[in-house]
Amino acid sequence: MSARDRILDTFEAILITEGERGATLDAVAAGAAVSKGGLLYHFRNREALVDGLLDRLLAHAEVDVAAMTAAPEGPSWYYLTSCAVTGTPFDRTLIAVSRLGLDNHPRAGATIRGIQERWLDLVVSEVGDAAIARAIILMGDGLYYNAVFATSPAQEPAELDALVRVLELLKRGASTGL
Repeated sequence: MSARDRILDTFEAILITEGERGATLDAVAAGAAVSKGGLLYHFRNREALVDGLLDRLLAHAEVDVAAMTAAPEGPSWYYLTSCAVTGTPFDRTLIAVSRLGLDNHPRAGATIRGIQERWLDLVVSEVGDAAIARAIILMGDGLYYNAVFATSPAQEPAELDALVRVLELLKRGASTGL
């Protein structure tokens, strides 16, 4: 693994566990086992480090959008089933970015919103109705919330199957104009 990737991995981990205040350049350098000069060689300042993390998030999102587009069951099914999965590199980067003070990092908020808009656009293109697409996205968001914060027991296959049935009803309603 490259020093640059180790630095970004460490920055992610510190953001997730300690938040933005704990993610100082000194802490990131120490955690990545590089000198502060080595960190500054790859990222000239803290904003460049944030930009590197946002670029990583966008790269993960590109892979996700491609998989969502190519999913044989359709973007809606892909979105719902992937929202219940946590601990992936994409998930870790998304959580780390969300731990940034989004008011202090407007690009971070804009990046997350842009990814959400791409997901919504794919679902709208599949179901043809913006309101139904938004409902599908919100169902997925609820699955993700429960998976991340463990507010309910682990997602049971029957629970996910029930949501997929609701998805099919919503899609059928959109295609018939109901």
